[in-house]
Amino acid sequence: MKKENKIKKNLIIENPKENAGAAISKSKSYAQPKHTPAKSIKEPELERKYQFITTISDDRGEEIKYLGIPLSKLIEDKNGIGDIIGLLWLKRKLPKYASNFVELVIEAVADHGPCVSGAHNAIVAARAGKDLVSSVASGLLTIGPRFGGAIDEAGHYFKWGKDSGLSPEGFVNEMMKKRMLIPGIGHKVKNVNNPDKRVVLLINYARKNFQKTEYLDYVLKIEKITTSKKENLILNIDGCIGVLLVDMLKSIELTEEEISERLNAGLLNAFFVLGRTIGIIGHVIDQKLLKSNLYRVPYDDVLYRLPGQEIP
Repeated sequence: MKKENKIKKNLIIENPKENAGAAISKSKSYAQPKHTPAKSIKEPELERKYQFITTISDDRGEEIKYLGIPLSKLIEDKNGIGDIIGLLWLKRKLPKYASNFVELVIEAVADHGPCVSGAHNAIVAARAGKDLVSSVASGLLTIGPRFGGAIDEAGHYFKWGKDSGLSPEGFVNEMMKKRMLIPGIGHKVKNVNNPDKRVVLLINYARKNFQKTEYLDYVLKIEKITTSKKENLILNIDGCIGVLLVDMLKSIELTEEEISERLNAGLLNAFFVLGRTIGIIGHVIDQKLLKSNLYRVPYDDVLYRLPGQEIP
């Protein structure tokens, strides 16, 4: 990920609404969601009887059903991948503007060239003769706080800041007090005068189609403060996707509890994982078709610093 987004994974927000400015603490993961199952499955005898509980699909009968809707019906009604994601991930029939936005996000993160961590690992694995699934898995396993994972952290932090009642200035000051870089802010190449076109595209779409963009509006005020300090501290694609997904969840009328549960379940990162898998698969197939040989890092790219050796 971008250098500006380097942030320790163990620094998280556990109870943002309750703890306000003191909500940032150390832990291994985000606080687990307090899922409340339906009353019918709370009964101990059912929990003992069944090994799994599913609430999204049913493969019994003549055809698969997604959230109770037969697949043939979904296809006949010309539902796209955004609609299917709504049913299986959000348990909602998304309005058209939301399903279109989901597809726009997937398109925006599908690939970012061969040099980023995910594609690089997958290419190295493919050139080592590994199969497609293994190569793709090696690329996906690089997704984390420094690569791709900033979407999740940006969504959490920006939502925490606004919900806690922190002003944009207060949010920036709070992060500075904690000596933390703001996830979703900063770019190595782009700046205020040369913005990321993907960010502009997503913001324009949200402005035109979302009912409200309260979290985006909050973050853009934060961006004005950060860019006044350094022109490349702009809202980047990870931060933009993270905050707009939060706005989307609000616009489809999920409750605060439902939003928190889904954020804590890793929903925001799921969009990056799904989208980037498309590009990683492309790079693996590309290397197979090119019949590329085994990759070995050139000696010139390695600095050997053994005891007693001088640095050239």
